[in-house]
Amino acid sequence: MTAPGSTNLAEIDQRIAVVRDNIRELIEQAAAYSGASDEQLISQRIAEQEALLANLTQQRDTLSRTGRS
Repeated sequence: MTAPGSTNLAEIDQRIAVVRDNIRELIEQAAAYSGASDEQLISQRIAEQEALLANLTQQRDTLSRTGRS
């Protein structure tokens, strides 16, 4: 069992999967929408999700190196 507040690899992997799905859905929405304001909003949301994905991937890599799961 992990200590309260700590995150294990399985939790991070699950969050990564969710974020990847979010990015995929946002890209599909971007293809369906037209208009500068829609495109800007979706681009911003994609960038936010990509930043979150990068952060989660870094957390997972750090945990993997330290041997915690």
